[in-house]
Amino acid sequence: MAFGGLPHGADEDTPVFVISVAAQLSGLHAQTLRSYDRMGLVSPGRTAGGGRRYSMRDIALLREVQRLSQEAGVNLAGIKHIIELENQVEALRNRVAELTEELAAAYAAAEHAAAAVHASYRKDLVPIRHETALVVWKPKRTGKQ
Repeated sequence: MAFGGLPHGADEDTPVFVISVAAQLSGLHAQTLRSYDRMGLVSPGRTAGGGRRYSMRDIALLREVQRLSQEAGVNLAGIKHIIELENQVEALRNRVAELTEELAAAYAAAEHAAAAVHASYRKDLVPIRHETALVVWKPKRTGKQ
């Protein structure tokens, strides 16, 4: 087992805990976890046989559901809405980060292209003198008037 009680190579999103362990870690009853799963508040991973497997992120979410319910007095429908909004905010943050990276790459590519164009300028161009002259033009008069 790795530090924090997770198997080697597992992270906070790896579903590793059976429902009884998840219930103990979250301080909730296993039946409450089943109920939250049916309501869509927490969606644990599933084994091939259909057994629930909870990740550390799921455990943290279960604790947050309990906190919102008991300390803040939010009902389960409200908690579900809060979770959905938090997920949307996280998805938008990730998209903004992706777009920021794409924009930075586009700027870098544009700067590189501009530098390449400038580097391709011929160095053997001859400078010209800039003179200003005023020429008055008078049309020739023909014999016909």
